[in-house]
Amino acid sequence: MQAISDLDPAAPAPSLVPRFVVVTGLSGAGRSTALKALEDLGYETVENLPLALVPALLGARASAQAMAIGLAPLGRDLGADAALAALDGLDDATKRRLRLVFLDCADDKLIQRYTETRHRHPAAGDRPVSDGIALERRLVWPLRARADLAIDTTALSPGDLKRLLHGHFAIDSAPGIAVFVTSFSYRHGLPRDADLVLDVRFLRNPHYVAALAPLTGLDAAVAAFIDADPDFAGFFERLCGWLGPLLPRYEGEGKSYFTIAIGCTGGRHRSVYVAGLLGARLAEMGFRVSVDHRDLERGGGSRAMKGKS
Repeated sequence: MQAISDLDPAAPAPSLVPRFVVVTGLSGAGRSTALKALEDLGYETVENLPLALVPALLGARASAQAMAIGLAPLGRDLGADAALAALDGLDDATKRRLRLVFLDCADDKLIQRYTETRHRHPAAGDRPVSDGIALERRLVWPLRARADLAIDTTALSPGDLKRLLHGHFAIDSAPGIAVFVTSFSYRHGLPRDADLVLDVRFLRNPHYVAALAPLTGLDAAVAAFIDADPDFAGFFERLCGWLGPLLPRYEGEGKSYFTIAIGCTGGRHRSVYVAGLLGARLAEMGFRVSVDHRDLERGGGSRAMKGKS
């Protein structure tokens, strides 16, 4: 799909073009949750509206700054191919920046969700849920390949999904790429939405110092211990020097939101300190940054640094 080109001098500035988001993906991956999140962000939302009726809706709601529509690819639009053809027609028929969001999810998590809710999978018929998921994946793959943004919701809470959608589609967002920095524990797996993963397990581990083990990377004593590592200062300065010119290049390629995940063994000491310090440095460099610590609570710590930097 083609958005209104920034190279076209007759096209309005991107921030002034009314936004139009179509949310689709695997059944059970969180389409309704995503639409609710977009509604909270100020979008007018409609779920399962036939795409043939969308131009009339947009014409009737021409004054709406932002619209979001949920699309069930196995529903009334008769499959991914028909949906893609209709979306191509919408590109030509509307004056909005159409963005297609595809929600994905691991099979075992989808099976768990259907088992817990006792809902029937729309593609399963009288067969097991796993068969329906496998069939649906094949049928909706063209939409997945065409999507402007794909989000894996397997390990995301509703709050995490809202944070991602806010980063990409906030109506009143300031210009420039938004950066999300999170610490994590390798014991609990990689963050699935990470654009860049940094492993800081090469740094000396405060966990093995009795006085520091109960503390976290938010504590001054842990910070001082990591700062004293002879390899830390050089690593950190090179990292910031590398990210400074790199992030604008991603923005130039159309990326509006960038997630940096910093991991250590337990997700409590080294990754927490480095993530917080990196977020502060990037903010000083002029980037819009938010910081979180994904696994800090699992170890009994707090998430005091969560929020804007």
